Amino acid sequence: MSAHPWAAGVVVAALLTSCPAGAETLIGPAAYGGWRDDAPGIVRLIRPQDLPPPFATRSAGNGSVVEPRPPGALPQVPAGFKVSLFAEGLNVPRVLRVAPNGDIFLAESGANRVRVYRVADGETTPSEDSIFASGFHYPYGIAFWPTGPEPEYVYIADRGRVFRFPYRNGDLTARGKGEVVVDGIPTGGHVTRDIAFSKDGKRLFLAVGSASNVGQSMGAGPTDPAAFDAATAPGAAWGNESGRADVLVYDPDGGAGRIYATGIRNCAGLATEPHTGALWCATNERDGLGDNLPPDYVTRVQEGAFYGWPWYYIGDHEDPRHKGARPDLAGKITVPDVLIQPHSAPLGLAFYDADAFPEAYRGDGFATLHGSWNRSESTGFKVVRILMKDGVPTGEYEDFLTGFVIANGEVWGRPVGVAVTHDGALLVSEDGNGTIWRVDYVGK
Repeated sequence: MSAHPWAAGVVVAALLTSCPAGAETLIGPAAYGGWRDDAPGIVRLIRPQDLPPPFATRSAGNGSVVEPRPPGALPQVPAGFKVSLFAEGLNVPRVLRVAPNGDIFLAESGANRVRVYRVADGETTPSEDSIFASGFHYPYGIAFWPTGPEPEYVYIADRGRVFRFPYRNGDLTARGKGEVVVDGIPTGGHVTRDIAFSKDGKRLFLAVGSASNVGQSMGAGPTDPAAFDAATAPGAAWGNESGRADVLVYDPDGGAGRIYATGIRNCAGLATEPHTGALWCATNERDGLGDNLPPDYVTRVQEGAFYGWPWYYIGDHEDPRHKGARPDLAGKITVPDVLIQPHSAPLGLAFYDADAFPEAYRGDGFATLHGSWNRSESTGFKVVRILMKDGVPTGEYEDFLTGFVIANGEVWGRPVGVAVTHDGALLVSEDGNGTIWRVDYVGK
């Protein structure tokens, strides 16, 4: 990447006006839209009853072309916030996780390594930058165990395995060889493998996305699907999708592996809500049903629940490509909590448990939307705020960090990772131009 006048370490403010206080939530068809409709402060609510029928529009192929960031271009943030460049020149930066001591771990997936940043007190850019470990096959998920302030291991998931490395607070490089605790994860298809621990540290969750769009190569399947479900899990897939489109759960040492929830096409982001301990997923839904179908989603994940893929979507909406295939599953589908504009591609997920942002943000979630390819008008390419009330999602989400799109089908950034730093800032990675951005609240 060529040098730019706005290199890391140069703080650039972007203080923009959000929607007027008390602006109405966009509901139903009004909540749909493309990149031209995005701006910090816009709130959307998509409900199951608002979905269009399948094939209401043609299925579009409109992949985004990533261009260099235009000179002076910055992500846009709500009034009172400041955005600055934290790091650049990275090779497909994806998941961000903050260690208990405040160090920032990054899965630099394109370089098959995990990087660690340390930021000195009072600073906003790294004072130290180290390669923690390398030699992975597309690393992605990162988690620390035990879950308290003094971890003993850092867990790292790549396409086919979960490793754990001996770790103590402050380690900038691995102090020992990684031990494989989960092996034989299905490879190919969706490559994201996020991990998270339960709040008490007793369970390790692993998300494995599908091998295909809508299970078109699974084969005929069992002659008695109900008996198959009873032996595996409700709504479990088979054939080349066996063990996929699931969230799996293990003991911390990798033992006792089993299915936790099914029918989640690609849970690309896992997170444990810090107060309730609820497990959450940021999920990419299927393509090919039209511009506005079906919604992606961010949701709490219930143990034993089935979320529909590939036979159904968003409750009892049957996918016409599997018409009549699983009538036994009708009425047994769990509806996700927060429906997102279709084809937005949610990836990262984090909860704001700091106190540097205004009080209204505390307890809310942030999700990154990597952006569309299967929609005539580009959508996604932003970070949204998941609105919560007393720890429960309202179903609404709000544009928070926008401005990565240059024109329809042309972007300079694709958000992926999101994390809350110990001093209360928000970090966002984007893998188009290989940068990380920091968002601080500076007051109005």
